[in-house]
Amino acid sequence: MMKRLDTSTKKFDLSLQSLLSDSDEPDQSIIDTVSQIISNVRVRSDEALLEYTNFFDRRSATISSLEISQQELKFALERIPESLRKSLEHAAQRIREFHEKQRQTTWSYEDEAGNVLGQKVTPLDCVGVYVPGGKAAYPSSVLMNVIPAHVAGVKEIIMVVPTPDDERNDLVLAAAGIAGVHKIFSIGGAQAIAALAYGTKLVPKVDKIVGPGNIYVATAKRQVFGVVGIDMIAGPSEVVIVSDSSANPDWVAMDLFAQAEHDEQASSILITPDEKFIEAVEESIIKLLPNMERAEIIKTSLLNNGAMIKVKDLKEAIDIVNIIAPEHLELAVSNPDELLEDVRHAGAIFMGHYSAESIGDYCAGPNHVLPTARTARFSSPLSVDDFQKKSSIVKCSRDSIKKIAETASILARGEGLTAHARSAEFRLNSE
Repeated sequence: MMKRLDTSTKKFDLSLQSLLSDSDEPDQSIIDTVSQIISNVRVRSDEALLEYTNFFDRRSATISSLEISQQELKFALERIPESLRKSLEHAAQRIREFHEKQRQTTWSYEDEAGNVLGQKVTPLDCVGVYVPGGKAAYPSSVLMNVIPAHVAGVKEIIMVVPTPDDERNDLVLAAAGIAGVHKIFSIGGAQAIAALAYGTKLVPKVDKIVGPGNIYVATAKRQVFGVVGIDMIAGPSEVVIVSDSSANPDWVAMDLFAQAEHDEQASSILITPDEKFIEAVEESIIKLLPNMERAEIIKTSLLNNGAMIKVKDLKEAIDIVNIIAPEHLELAVSNPDELLEDVRHAGAIFMGHYSAESIGDYCAGPNHVLPTARTARFSSPLSVDDFQKKSSIVKCSRDSIKKIAETASILARGEGLTAHARSAEFRLNSE
């Protein structure tokens, strides 16, 4: 069974800390391996990229065969069942509509001194999107990473996806076609991140890399950050469900499963003031788990990283939520709006019994790329903002500069930067 914690016990704080303390920092051997791969790709370019691709993905590819054509994306879209095609298109439409509301525009204003101040918003030139391959296919990740970049106005979107044993997933390629990827390469791992960061003859150098991957991909993103921008370092998936007695225990159990089935490191936590509800959810888990296709993964995840936390009331439940700062938060209570104001740290918040987290993963509209490992304390979901940059605008006239130059001069001299001061003073004293 899942761990049982109770806030009324003396050791609760230690137990909660233990639950949250597992680190996904890579060990030194992974860091060294990734460093070597990046170095080799940077120095030997496509030759090293091809060697790693053929070795790790068990392929016999040539350099020219690494790029997947737009025609192949079209064929993939035609091959998938109509129901899947329509679902991808529906999800893409909803994701695009939501992200279009995030798009910012250039603005300016004139202050009381007559200076024109503002902000110029411009899209990034080129973005790389990493899409995992291998164990599972994630067309939803294609839509969630590519569509906001398109909405932002990115000129060139480069997608990389590993194709182990030369098996290309039609759903992933179809999603790439729908989302509007400009170029796509069948490469993965740390070598793909290195190629995107430094560029090769085949793979364009990008300005930013987004998208989830395994520990080698995450480590590579850490190491190339600064050469390029990155979105975030994605850890294991998480859900916290705050429930009261109005919730359906079967629904809650299945929502815990939905997170746990990602992998054995995923975290699923239930918080409730109702002891009987905890028992009801436990009964639902016992009843439903044997019929799950990924039962062993779910079981391991719930045993190692899951918990059911008994609190004195829903206010205390939200206090615990703010400590955990979960990737996904479900407020499966009779009146979720009463709790929303006090939630400070969560990647995405799902309100009420019908707002299943799984809907957010696919087609609600908001992005499913969310901060994990308590980084929701200072990070936000992937958005259009991640694909735009902002430049400040300062425009002073002969008259308006005189109303602020003295302030700059005094502050500059206070810092001992006399050239700064004189730069302002020259304009202050100009005729």
